[in-house]
Amino acid sequence: MKRFFPMLLLAAMSGAALAAPASYEIDPAHTFPSFEADHMGISKWRGKFNKSSGKVTLDKAAGSGSVEVNIDMGSVDFGHDQLNTWAQGEEFFDVAKYPQAVFKGKLAGFKKGAPTQAVGELTLHGVSKPVTLKINSFKCIPHPLNKRELCGADIATVIQRDQFGITAGKDYGFKMDVVLNIQVEALKTE
Repeated sequence: MKRFFPMLLLAAMSGAALAAPASYEIDPAHTFPSFEADHMGISKWRGKFNKSSGKVTLDKAAGSGSVEVNIDMGSVDFGHDQLNTWAQGEEFFDVAKYPQAVFKGKLAGFKKGAPTQAVGELTLHGVSKPVTLKINSFKCIPHPLNKRELCGADIATVIQRDQFGITAGKDYGFKMDVVLNIQVEALKTE
């Protein structure tokens, strides 16, 4: 019994270590914040941001975690150089004044160890508003090359851009709702 107790204690401690919160760094090469917005009610313009970063903490056993995503607004990419330059200017994102958009939130709605939403605050164009991101899918696997845990998600929400002070085209009848989609992967750091 004396030999059994230390092994039992060690097993319990290792189980607790497995249940501890884990930290992840967002992989910018596998993360694509994208959007679609109205163009005078006749078409949808789509684009993405080519530079993003961030971090995630995740405690699957406790059903908790946090997320922070930083988006370089100067990396906006409509696939159209002239539109990219205009969107970076004062009439739209004004990246000289507001170079980043930041989402900070808590992971929530856990089912079977996976979050179904992130509830937090988006700061865009110098304005902060509450935003809930819907996590459509979430999965973690051992990374096949470096053997650390890799988690990925497909995330979506809709925001009203005029609530963030981005009103270009509103007087011409442009709808202000913008669909945001984020495909994200993050690698465990510990």
